[in-house]
Amino acid sequence: MISIKQFTFNYFGVNTYIIFDDTREAALIDCGCINRNEEKILNAFIDDNKLTVKRLLCTHYHFDHVVGNRFISDTYGVVPEIHQGELSARFPNLATQAAAFGITEDFQDVDYKHFIEDEEEIHFGNITLKALLVPGHSPASLAFYCAIENIVFTGDTLFYGSIGRTDLWGGNYNTLIESIRQKLLTLPHPTVIYPGHGQSSTIAVEKLIFNS
Repeated sequence: MISIKQFTFNYFGVNTYIIFDDTREAALIDCGCINRNEEKILNAFIDDNKLTVKRLLCTHYHFDHVVGNRFISDTYGVVPEIHQGELSARFPNLATQAAAFGITEDFQDVDYKHFIEDEEEIHFGNITLKALLVPGHSPASLAFYCAIENIVFTGDTLFYGSIGRTDLWGGNYNTLIESIRQKLLTLPHPTVIYPGHGQSSTIAVEKLIFNS
């Protein structure tokens, strides 16, 4: 039985997800905790549920989605995982990205040592996620799909009733639309979407909206 806990962190309301099962092995997706209070909230849930953090997965390299990676890496000894195309795009560092939004804190990143490929299977506990390459919001955004559970974590590619913006680093509108059409809207209609911001949805709902 899979369990999903959603937190909403930082100034931009990033959805951070913890996924785990009866083995108590867990994966974090898009760790957006930005201050000590948010770190304590996340840490308390992990400790209270006796979870072992095995994977730290990143849908893309925008600072609001990766700002908590330093805390998780230092606390639990796991390294963040991302598609190599995100780093090859020569993004500004986290502090520079934040400064573009008027945030002047000196955010510290970590080294990315493991890169996830398109259609790679990601295992922890008895759970398997499949990485889907969905560029457009950023050069090499990923979604994480679990076919057995009919769930997909879409980052900032697809939201409830909306799509990701394409005016940030490495964004491309036409590429984003193609990614959504080819990689996400082709998933089974009952698939529940867990986006990077806002409420959940389903592929059936988003397909109706997208094609209207």
